[in-house]
Amino acid sequence: MTARNIRHVWFIALNTLRLFLIDRLAVGMFILFPFLFIVLFNIMLADTGSADPRMVLHLTTQETTGLSHNIIQSLVTPEDEASLEPGAPVIIWEQDYDQAKTDVTEGKIAGCLAFPADFSEKVLSGEDTALEIIVLPESTNTRMALHGLAQSISASFGAANVEIQSVIRLLVEQGASETEIQAAIAEILADESSGGGTSLINYEVVNVGEVKPFNASTYVVPGYLVMFVFFAAAMASTDIIRERRNRTLERMLATSVRKESILGGIYLGGVLRGLLQIVIFWGVGYFVFKVDLGFAPWAVFVLSFLMVLMSAAFSVMLATLVRTERSVSALAVLVSLILAPLGGCWWPLFIAPKWMQFIAKLTPHGWANDGFNKLMLFGATGGDVMWSFLILFGFTAAFIIVAILRFKTSE
Repeated sequence: MTARNIRHVWFIALNTLRLFLIDRLAVGMFILFPFLFIVLFNIMLADTGSADPRMVLHLTTQETTGLSHNIIQSLVTPEDEASLEPGAPVIIWEQDYDQAKTDVTEGKIAGCLAFPADFSEKVLSGEDTALEIIVLPESTNTRMALHGLAQSISASFGAANVEIQSVIRLLVEQGASETEIQAAIAEILADESSGGGTSLINYEVVNVGEVKPFNASTYVVPGYLVMFVFFAAAMASTDIIRERRNRTLERMLATSVRKESILGGIYLGGVLRGLLQIVIFWGVGYFVFKVDLGFAPWAVFVLSFLMVLMSAAFSVMLATLVRTERSVSALAVLVSLILAPLGGCWWPLFIAPKWMQFIAKLTPHGWANDGFNKLMLFGATGGDVMWSFLILFGFTAAFIIVAILRFKTSE
């Protein structure tokens, strides 16, 4: 490309940017308006993370009555949770074993610890018994907590085993009922897990500083950046169609401006507009909303730049696929408002169902937001989001190829 063609590209690009800046409605819609949402969500989520989160553990039993009932009853959290020490878990008794198992399968609870149907019989006869841990594969913390609780219960039985067996023999000789024997064992275990013994659930609280609320802007700002950068680019397709309909592009060809320069200038103008948006977004986000850019800020900026390149390419491609301004405007709004929620712009993808996370990976928004979440929320580095880089670059290349093949300067 000659120097003259490069000048033509820059002239078209700068003129595109100028037209955007003098359009007050566009500036308000795509730069100022998003921050109203960010402020609103910050107010709504201001206390997120400030409360003391407690782990919830669920216990159940297959016995209709027996020793397991006494053990669970002694472990269940009282109604007044405020009396719990910091860090202590909440323990809930699930009365129906089958329903508890179904709730785990359906994802309603993360997991539960279950006593077998022959638990009391095995304990009273001195035989070995086993506790059942039912847990979702991805609930690592719950699995570890339930495993630790099961080990603690087993250890308590082991420590008190001699005394338990002695009491059983004595009560049997005295003709005590099974209920009385179970009550006596439960009392021994209660003594073992209280003052004179080791608690079934041990925890240690270490204060390392004041608990601060989570900054919601850390995932709200990148989400709305992705949405409105793409939205602004998609709506800019109407300008391309208007200039084609008004024969502006055709007259440019008549003045010796090459078709490649026109296409390159339009694309570069979209890139400059997107760069202006992300500079404002990250500037306000960092200095006003105090967003955390994570351990690799450079990767956040690279991801933002790739989002700009992809959005500008989509804008040009969309203008080559639709003939009228009304059609492209409606399509731009429709595509933008569908891809935004599907791609995780309105809520973090990691809280969405698995099927929605799968659908998100079919969109450029999903890959961009997934990369931002990893970098800014979970401490990832540039290498951890390399797939997001590559996929966004792939979307960009695909959109550009379609735009080049179908670009026309006249109807």
